[in-house]
Amino acid sequence: MVSKFNTFYRHIIEEERNFPDASGQLSDLLADIALACKVISLEVNRAGLIDILGFTGDENVQGEEVKKLDVFANDVLTNVMKQGGHICAVCSEEEENFIPINKNFGSDNSVSNKYICHFDPLDGSSNIDVNVSIGTIFSIYRRVTESGPGALEDCLQKGDVQVAAGYVIYGSSTVLTYTAGKGVHLFTLDPSVGEFLLSTENISIPKKSKIYSVNEGNYCKWSDGMKKYINHLKEDDESTGRPYTSRYVGSLVADFHRNLIYGGIFIYPADLKNKNGKLRLMYEANPLSFIVEQAGGRSSDGKNRILDLIPESLHQRTPLYIGSEEDVLMAEKYLSEE
Repeated sequence: MVSKFNTFYRHIIEEERNFPDASGQLSDLLADIALACKVISLEVNRAGLIDILGFTGDENVQGEEVKKLDVFANDVLTNVMKQGGHICAVCSEEEENFIPINKNFGSDNSVSNKYICHFDPLDGSSNIDVNVSIGTIFSIYRRVTESGPGALEDCLQKGDVQVAAGYVIYGSSTVLTYTAGKGVHLFTLDPSVGEFLLSTENISIPKKSKIYSVNEGNYCKWSDGMKKYINHLKEDDESTGRPYTSRYVGSLVADFHRNLIYGGIFIYPADLKNKNGKLRLMYEANPLSFIVEQAGGRSSDGKNRILDLIPESLHQRTPLYIGSEEDVLMAEKYLSEE
């Protein structure tokens, strides 16, 4: 039975005890991220009451218009990461380059800054003004260089070597879901005490579902294999549980979270306009893929396991097929026949 008084920090401390070489730094880093997300949650909840909604007039590195709340979330996370002293570099979807950090603590000047943190500060920001759930996605790696500020090689690592990953949804409640390689756990923010409290431990995604999430407005731009797969899901066949139900919010964290809990497949394929896909490998695909695999699901670019992809740039894009294992395998089957 889950104790309603098991806080996020207590839970990660207990998990870290299972690692013989644990120093407590990962727990502190995750606690820093949780603190930043509490601040962001507070601002999201009162965004309509202050001058924070709407566009700044600038564009981010992706060529997308930057919204004021995006800027706020990015600043909060970046500053908290810098002050914590546990990372040697910050990589944000909103920044063109990574931010190297050279800040150590301890008498030997080498106690901390052994991690890299990637984050999408406010995923689904196009939905900010219409009160649809949005979120923060984060991913943590160990540095591969020995000392000093982080380098590009620290930031460009395969998703398979992630130490921890998670996301926070700012919706009807604020929910934090994370994994440190020992299962997937969900926490809900109790605003009365200001703590994330354990809600669900060891989440397991159903092996097969009846839900698919994709923007079908792009149908005419898809490959033949992708079109055939979606048409297959829409066919009436009671023996295989078809037709599937379409559920698409347009906010990645919201669609992914629903499918993680109930089962389903989220798809953002390559198409004629986005030949390499649109989602970012380091900021979105890798952390969510780590989470879904820890929950017993599967993630693919249509042909290859996402976590096996070798990144070539910070803002590299990829197609994404993620969710219930059997549904992703079926999508891969149709794509392999092209």
